Amino acid sequence: MRVLVCPDKFAGTISAVSAAEAFAEGWRAVKPDDSVVLRPLSDGGPGFLAVLAAASPSAKLLTVPTTDPLGRPVEGHVLLDDDTAYVESAEACGLHLLAPGERDPKHTTSFGLGTLLLAAVEAGARTVVVGLGGSGTNDAGAGLLAALGAAPLDGTGYALPYGGAALAACASLGGVPRLRDAVLVAATDVDNPLLGLHGASAVFGPQKGAGREDVFLLDGALSRFAGVLATLPTAPEGLADLPGAGAAGGLGAALLAMGGRIESGIGLVRQLTRLDGELDEAGLVVTGEGSFDEQSLRGKVVAGVANAARDRGVPCVVVAGRIAAGRREAASIGVTEAHSLVEHFQSVEEALSRPADGLRALGGRLARQWSH
Repeated sequence: MRVLVCPDKFAGTISAVSAAEAFAEGWRAVKPDDSVVLRPLSDGGPGFLAVLAAASPSAKLLTVPTTDPLGRPVEGHVLLDDDTAYVESAEACGLHLLAPGERDPKHTTSFGLGTLLLAAVEAGARTVVVGLGGSGTNDAGAGLLAALGAAPLDGTGYALPYGGAALAACASLGGVPRLRDAVLVAATDVDNPLLGLHGASAVFGPQKGAGREDVFLLDGALSRFAGVLATLPTAPEGLADLPGAGAAGGLGAALLAMGGRIESGIGLVRQLTRLDGELDEAGLVVTGEGSFDEQSLRGKVVAGVANAARDRGVPCVVVAGRIAAGRREAASIGVTEAHSLVEHFQSVEEALSRPADGLRALGGRLARQWSH
């Protein structure tokens, strides 16, 4: 049997690459003659570079010293494939880089991502693809712009402090972003606008530590900053309302203002990992993520894989840390059945602490059930 294993990351517990490997180990231990093909996936969030690096062995992974959302030194990377570079915003802006008590999007900055973009251009990239997702920032790329030589200024011409809250006083930019005419691509499947009820602050701010009053403050600050971003010569009309402008705390808006474009993260990864060709050959597809819930049904990795499998008449099994989506809803996107680590261990704590063990066990169990 030919089995295609293509999970997303299990957020906070195991990467997509390690999840695929663990499940495959369990399957092969029971059915060693089956062909198990691994294609770990990402929609642009944490793990984006690891997935692309696994799919492109000839690409060079460059280590870049950068800074986290509070300005502390961290190690980031640039994946260089010919004249295209890939960077992951979460390596510099990620929520996982902050302790729970440090999460405050009024003050966190995307400056470190600007450092990664500069490194990509210095390495010779003519196109830079930025994976967006998992951010702990809500500054609409203000810090990123500062790193590129276009610092946000107040009405007297002084540079503003870092963070989303300070943008309420933004009057101008201190220059034009310097990227040597490199083409920017934002890889994300978030289609939220920058502002309002469905914007970056209201939808994602609370996940990053913003209270109710903080959300209103940040939305107002980003509204003012959106007007400043619109003064860039490369900014599209109606910037704040464009789908994806609110991705990663408004990083989508900054990249659009710099003349970038937004592409589907999972669509890009599907292309680069040659997933569709493997789907054509598969007898069974196995995908998964940390939490299979309502959000999973709205176009994330699992939904994209399940839809593609359904279109080919191939059964699709989901393995997840936990399952909150109903069976009918899951079936509507092409999921044949779903299994969870919580169900396997009968314990949330063990599911979180032993994901690889659980995935190996599920791999063996599903091999006995499905392989013929």
